[in-house]
Amino acid sequence: MTAQTVVVWGANGGIGQAVAASQRALGNTVIEIARDTSLLTQADHTIDADINDWNDVQSAAHQIAVEHEAVDLCVYAVGDIALDTVDTLDVADWERIIDANLTGAFRMTQAFLPLMADKSHLVFLGAMIEKLVLPKFAAYAAAKAGLEVFAKTLAREERRKLRVTIVRPGAVDTGFWEKVPLKLPKRHITPADVADAIQAAHSSGYSGLLDV
Repeated sequence: MTAQTVVVWGANGGIGQAVAASQRALGNTVIEIARDTSLLTQADHTIDADINDWNDVQSAAHQIAVEHEAVDLCVYAVGDIALDTVDTLDVADWERIIDANLTGAFRMTQAFLPLMADKSHLVFLGAMIEKLVLPKFAAYAAAKAGLEVFAKTLAREERRKLRVTIVRPGAVDTGFWEKVPLKLPKRHITPADVADAIQAAHSSGYSGLLDV
């Protein structure tokens, strides 16, 4: 299989790291993007960029355009969470969660669409939103639900050029659980499981919703 150019946004996270490692193992050129890439010691190509900064996103796109002909696979693994009831949730927390999970995905997509190769693949890390309709999950659930609708709409707009997939993992053993007052369920998967599912979908030509 011909080596491909892969971009991973949120490469510092558990799933982002697993996706990058999986793609490197396949011999692909992997560009890892995060706000702080100093911890990405195994990475060959890194870009420091804040997804909430439009200038950073555009700069990342420009760097890749200069150095690479096109992008074959782009994975958006940025995310954040804050749990609180609607009556007490801080507006700044709401905006942070919406930015990381939804608005950032829009910024990245708009900047990177011109870089995507014909028949390339854009993957967003979503969630099983039907299981998130819970007290204190308003911001996170709204962001992930919005992301899913955004991706479905994008898929229709760009159906002739690229594939769009929303990966909806269940409980994944990542640092996510350190941010919430919840215990990791006994039935959970690993970041490597998610990375394997993404690669399987990518190599098979799959697009759409992907429950893992």
